Amino acid sequence: MAISSRLDTTRVLSTVLLPTLAKGVIVRRPAVMSLAEKLQSDASAVETMRGLRDRYGPEPVRLRVTGRSIAVLVDPTDVGRLLAESPDPFALATKEKKAALRHFQPHGVLISEGAERERLREVNERALRPGNVPVEDIVRDEADLLTRHVRSTGELTWDSFAQAWWRIVRRIVLGDGARGDDQLTDDLKALRGDANWAFLHPRRRELRERFERRLGEHLARAEEGSLAAQPGDLATQIPHWLFAFDAAGIVTMRALAIGGRGTHGMLESARLWPTTPVILRESRTATRWHGAWLPEDTLFVVFTPFFHRDPDRLPYADRYAPEIWDRPLDPAIVPFSGGPGVCPGRDLVLATGAAMLDVLGEHLELPALDAPLPATLNHFALRMQATPAGTRVS
Repeated sequence: MAISSRLDTTRVLSTVLLPTLAKGVIVRRPAVMSLAEKLQSDASAVETMRGLRDRYGPEPVRLRVTGRSIAVLVDPTDVGRLLAESPDPFALATKEKKAALRHFQPHGVLISEGAERERLREVNERALRPGNVPVEDIVRDEADLLTRHVRSTGELTWDSFAQAWWRIVRRIVLGDGARGDDQLTDDLKALRGDANWAFLHPRRRELRERFERRLGEHLARAEEGSLAAQPGDLATQIPHWLFAFDAAGIVTMRALAIGGRGTHGMLESARLWPTTPVILRESRTATRWHGAWLPEDTLFVVFTPFFHRDPDRLPYADRYAPEIWDRPLDPAIVPFSGGPGVCPGRDLVLATGAAMLDVLGEHLELPALDAPLPATLNHFALRMQATPAGTRVS
């Protein structure tokens, strides 16, 4: 088992982990994202990871930190093993995740364990089937309104896109009666902002109670054609669904910026700029890796931008390559995680984003970014000049 030097530990902390935390792992911070794009911080992080692999080989690299056993994975096969063997012995419910998610979803499936996790996982998988909701009809309604706005202004911005996206999300999750309830998602955003600080921020009980009260009012309607009409313990799971749909909106906007269409466009956007840049697992027992033993409670770290954009392994690392999704993939290309911990809402998220890409593509022509694509892309700053479909002169 490789143990990093103090210098390499400092490099990983300063160029990989701390910038990722600073950008916001639960909700993105606009100012930090702007700076990260200027510095292309993810390019520096990928270079650090490449150097780590070159110096120490394919084994997990243990960082020299006090009070926590941390192993950084550098080999795709190890990523495949880690995800396949979750949640036992590699638990999804790490100390860090629990500290963050307790702010707005302390009973979510992501940080549940044992029989309770199995029960909640079943609830999520059953409720989040795309066929439970008329996704395309909802998306088309809101996308048509967005199209009219974009045609009047001549550009598509993140702010205008996000307003339409959240109307779609609230209708899918809670029904038409929640379409205009910006306060609900604004309160959740504030709680998620607290979650960015994990252990360091006190919990705001009054704000969470207000959010849960508003959510309960929508759930009481159990509106037909929404996820709220599905059976199960939904109140404890919906905060995470809304959280996940935020990431899906970012993926969709970036897919528009690269000319993406359909499901493959969504998958490529999530490969190029993962919205879960760090996958964490925690060992529940001492674990043998490559002939060496790692202690119980070791935190395993998978930095997904490295595995998704590694030019040493992927000839398409920095270009839009939708064709790769038609064949078996590298085991470390995991935009929705993998193994038993794969996102249960994957198909619903892809269906929603793909419908948005296709409907907007029917009516608007947008310029696409050229290859090589940037390592860091600040979605908040995206402004795309738009013309009606079929009118642009090349």
